[in-house]
This record gives sequence, C-alpha cells and structure tokens, in this order.
Amino acid sequence: MSTPENPFGQVLVALVTPFTADGEVHWGDVEKHIDDVITAGADGIVVTGTTGETSTLTDPEKIKLVEVAKSVANGRAKVITGGGSNETAHAIELYKHSEKAGADGVMIVTPYYNKPTQAGVLTHFRMIADATNLPVILYDIPGRTGIEIAYETILRAAKHPNIRAVKDAKGNLSEVSRVLNNTDLIYFAGDDAMTLPTLAIGGTGVIGVTANIAAAPYRAIIDAVNRNDLATATAEHKALEPLVRAVMTHVPGTVAAKYILHGLGRISSPRVRLPLVGPEESEAALIEDELALVGDIPGVDFSNFRPDRNAAAGGALPKVAGTTR
Repeated sequence: MSTPENPFGQVLVALVTPFTADGEVHWGDVEKHIDDVITAGADGIVVTGTTGETSTLTDPEKIKLVEVAKSVANGRAKVITGGGSNETAHAIELYKHSEKAGADGVMIVTPYYNKPTQAGVLTHFRMIADATNLPVILYDIPGRTGIEIAYETILRAAKHPNIRAVKDAKGNLSEVSRVLNNTDLIYFAGDDAMTLPTLAIGGTGVIGVTANIAAAPYRAIIDAVNRNDLATATAEHKALEPLVRAVMTHVPGTVAAKYILHGLGRISSPRVRLPLVGPEESEAALIEDELALVGDIPGVDFSNFRPDRNAAAGGALPKVAGTTR
C-alpha cells in the first residue's frame, strides 16, 4: 500500500502494452490487463516503461495509457508513467502532460545513447523533478542506457525533495545498502530475480515484468517480508524462479511476457512493435520448457497454457509509426 513515506506502493507491475495483430494499441486489452493485475495484488502500475515498449509508442499513446490506467485503477493502485526521453526538454513535456492526465508519479530513466557525464545525468534528473509536483523514481539500468547512475550522483539527487526512489536494475546490492544507509530513498528491485534479496537488505518492493503474469506471488513475498516471515517469502521466491527464468532469460521480457499472456488467453495478440519480434521457434521452445517446471502459482493455471508460435512470429508497425513531439 502507498503511504506518505512511500507514495508508489510495493508491488508495481512494469505493464506490457497489449497490441492488436497489426500493431495498434488494443485498448480493450489494456483495460482488462490492468484490472487483472490489480485484482491479483498489484498496488502500482508503471505504464510506458521499457516493458511497455515506450520507444515505439507515440506521445499521444503514452498520455492515453496514463488516462486509461488512472480510470481503470480508480484509486485501487498508483499509476506511474515511465519512459521519458533522452532529450531533457522532451522528457519534461511528456511528464507535464502525464501529470495533467492523472499520473501519481514519474519514473525517469537515465539518458540513453547520449552518454552524458554524471553532471549531465544529475542535471537531467533535477530539471525534470523541478518541472513536476509528482514524486520521482530514478531508473538505473546501465545494460540498456549505456551508463549507470553513480553512487555519488544518487546521493546528490536524493537531496531533491521530489526525488523519492530508485528502480535498481544494476544488481549491485552492496551499493544499494550503502545508499539506504545514507539517504531516505525508497528502493525497488528492477530485476525480478532480485526482489527478495533487495527486500532483505531494506528495499521496499519490485517493479516487475513477471508480475504481468503472476502478481499474486509478489504480493505474497512482500506481505511475508512485512510481517517478518522469511520462510514464506523464501518459499514463494523459489516457486517463482522457473517463471522468472522463462520471462527474463531467452528473449526480451516484453516479448516473453506477451507470448505467455497470449498463451494463457489473457491478451488477444502477442505482437510486439518492430524492431522487437516474437520468439523464434527455438526461443519459444525454451520458454515453454521453463514453464513446464513451474509449480503451483497463485492466480495462474499453466495447464491452460496454449502457445501460438505463428501469432507471435515477427513484429509489427503501427499504422502511424514513430514518436512525435
């Protein structure tokens, strides 16, 4: 649950953006999927993030996703807008529009491709945080952006009153501990497999891809940690491991999550937008082999999994391609 100390929640879903077979946003599926994950235990939704294919969404689609999520959540979960831009001015405009659309928070990814110095990274974060009244999550994912947020930069950013949290996909738990010892920042695991380890050293929650498929186990892990029940949290963590491997190992998490959600009948199409493509035959077989190892997961019946490799093949272009300012 969100609190004044934590305005985001603890079980946050890095939401996929369901598409039609020809690559358009399937708004009916978006609404249904958001309701599904909230019902399963999510108390936060991150739209237009990496998993939501932010780089191939248009700006109007991004704003509409905030509006739709806010309407469907109806107070049951916080709505965080992710993505942003590696152009500071563009990111500011997107977040301003998202705030007007009803977002409860923003998640700012480290500027990608430009490879700015740490001074540039800090200025990017501070200027965006200055431009919004919403609480901010910094997204540290050097594997995608090409640069990390250095420890010293995190400490300096933490002094900004709107910068409240970090989504950590760097996996350096010793650094996370060091930051937690020296700031009041909230930490979210940004790698599904690191959820319990992050919680164990004082983190708050997860912003997870696998939670698109199974939010309930993450709710169980976090609730168990909150009541100091490590045995239950560990058991849930172990049960999730094959599913996390299926989603996060063989293809981009977005691709695998959509493939599995479609196979479970929860979205109408597994399509992703180019340059992402669906899993090849060998990759799909590996995903299915991992799923065969998944035991009882609350809220998910994998005996009903019916994969459609033909539907997932290739990628799609939207009818109106590209992002516009």
